[in-house]
Amino acid sequence: MNLSKAVRDPWVQAQLLLFGLTGAAGPVLGGASALTRAAGVGLLLAGLAFAGWSARTLGRALTPEPEPLPDSQLVQNGPYRIVRHPIYTGVTAAVVGWTLIWSTGIVAVAVAIVLAGFFSAKAGVEERWLRARFPEYAEYARRVPRKVIW
Repeated sequence: MNLSKAVRDPWVQAQLLLFGLTGAAGPVLGGASALTRAAGVGLLLAGLAFAGWSARTLGRALTPEPEPLPDSQLVQNGPYRIVRHPIYTGVTAAVVGWTLIWSTGIVAVAVAIVLAGFFSAKAGVEERWLRARFPEYAEYARRVPRKVIW
């Protein structure tokens, strides 16, 4: 992973901005009930676990940019058998969980919609790269759904 290239990527920059805003918004807005907080903790932990499993499965092919690394292979095992973009799914769940810990369900739904829209757009760009790089991607995309949460 080339971090100096990644920090210049507009998708990575936008993603970091969204994480910063959603991370700060929850504690500032407040209003979570005990039940909402409990649900938030569960969703945060589940999302982190799913994203972590996904990152570990990708191994050296992991990159924050939508363009796959030049020497990477198409990963189709682990969580990639379930959904084509499991890191996006896990991160969305974790951030929504974080929001629920601190804020109301309405704010969490708004965060989910924003993140789902962002990651859907990023996945579209990423999939153009994947289709161009890996001839087997078209068949993989027919078998495995793109979405879990949104």
